[in-house]
Amino acid sequence: MADVVREVERKYEVADGDDPAALLPALDVKGVRSVVDRGTVRLDATYYDTADGRLAADGLTLRRRTGGPDEGWHLKLPVEPGVREEIRAPLSNAPPRALTSLVRSRTRGVPLAPVIRLRSDRHVWRLEEDSGALLAEVAVDAVHAERTAGGDGPGGRGDDDGAPDGVSGPGRTTAWTEIEVELGDAGGAKLLDRVEKRLRGAGLRRSSSASKLERALARTAPAGTRPPGVPTARTPRTETVPAGGSAGDTVLRYVREQVTALVELDPAVRRDLPDAVHRMRVATRRLRSCFRSYGTVLDRRVTDPLGEELRWLAGELGYDRDREVLTARLADAVAELPRPLLHGPVRGRLRTFAHARRSGSRRRLLGVLDGKRYLALLDRLDALLADPPLRRAAAGPAREALAATVHRDTGRLASRLGRALDLPPGPDRDLALHDARKAAKRARYAAEAARPALGKPAKEYRRRLTTVQEHLGDHQDSVVAREALREIARQAHDAGEHSFTYGVLYQRESDRAAARERELPGLWRETAAALRDAGLPGPAAARTGDGRRAR
Repeated sequence: MADVVREVERKYEVADGDDPAALLPALDVKGVRSVVDRGTVRLDATYYDTADGRLAADGLTLRRRTGGPDEGWHLKLPVEPGVREEIRAPLSNAPPRALTSLVRSRTRGVPLAPVIRLRSDRHVWRLEEDSGALLAEVAVDAVHAERTAGGDGPGGRGDDDGAPDGVSGPGRTTAWTEIEVELGDAGGAKLLDRVEKRLRGAGLRRSSSASKLERALARTAPAGTRPPGVPTARTPRTETVPAGGSAGDTVLRYVREQVTALVELDPAVRRDLPDAVHRMRVATRRLRSCFRSYGTVLDRRVTDPLGEELRWLAGELGYDRDREVLTARLADAVAELPRPLLHGPVRGRLRTFAHARRSGSRRRLLGVLDGKRYLALLDRLDALLADPPLRRAAAGPAREALAATVHRDTGRLASRLGRALDLPPGPDRDLALHDARKAAKRARYAAEAARPALGKPAKEYRRRLTTVQEHLGDHQDSVVAREALREIARQAHDAGEHSFTYGVLYQRESDRAAARERELPGLWRETAAALRDAGLPGPAAARTGDGRRAR
């Protein structure tokens, strides 16, 4: 079983030739009761990556380390600048499956091999509070790094004279000293700031490298190879799309963000972290919707097959998610019922229903994430970003092209709402409103993708369309809940249990859906007016169902 530790640290550079012992200031900053010298420990760590540096490019590190209290295998996943999650596994000869599975969305079957060996003499001081709890550890690390044969990349070792300045000999080794401050369980960001102020006052500066591995790779890189940390094709560019930028730039930026989300959420889904499956599923939907909406920018002959694969993946991710949402809705409904309306083992029956189809489903999802079809989809998405199938309109100004798409998709929503509200209440209207919900999602995602180019109008579009989508979503959830309640009532009846309570719940859901339908015309009138006022062409109005238009 792997352990997980949240690592919050800051690194500081020591210039070559400087004595860190002389530079290190007093560490008794505010809040620190005692500074305990823990002496020196020798650490020996071997870092693993693919030959083309896929983990390093995404800021991940996988190492096998001996020495120190936490020897074993460590996988570090970036959370935000200066913060990583360290997932630990016991010491073994080969990288453990518990960790290699978490990087599979990056490696995709490419072998992992040793790339860098770091040997460090670490002198540690503990900063403690009155109770002895650890506030932070300050370490001076004297590091010796050696690039292994596996770290030479696909081009082999290369010429020894291609080593960068300051790197010695045939093995391409390098050495440096750095100071690391890592937050303890009892510490906080203010403590790090106080320690940093002391260190800066002593002439130290923040390290330009995010990790020892990044620094070692940069300083021992063979001539002509890509420096570590260079973004891959899917890495999102954070710069704002400039005014007058192209439609292709804007749409590809959004696609890149969603593909990156898929890859980065993969480990969280494998670890069964809260909301990870839902977020990954949303990323697949956003991608597919973007491909469909912006067919004038990206060639649909290329994106449509990808869209079908994304629909498949969303379905696999939703295998349990939809049932979890439904179960939560029914549980909340039962909790709201007065006790006299509860007849029979209702809560137990709901638990049985919730777990009936869950057996083996997590194993099924992990099988999907390890399967060739999913990994091939990730490869195809990367290939699209590396060589995007841009159409002629992609070179045009973003604002005009994207505004037209948002307007068209919102018009589709208005049309579907009108058709649904023209139908009498019943299954046909339910189905039509579900189609309108899908159109609302598509229009919302189109506005979301357009926001860098359209600014506040797109933001307002997205906000308003999200409200409509949630309203329609609540209606659809009620439809699904009523179908489930019929099934649960049948099971209860067959088991000789009272079914009265399920009838009460069914009627409440029916009333809730009817209320949503009555509210829709007014909601859409308000939404349509707000969208027109947002600064883009307003959408067509939806009919109210009695021949009038909801303007």
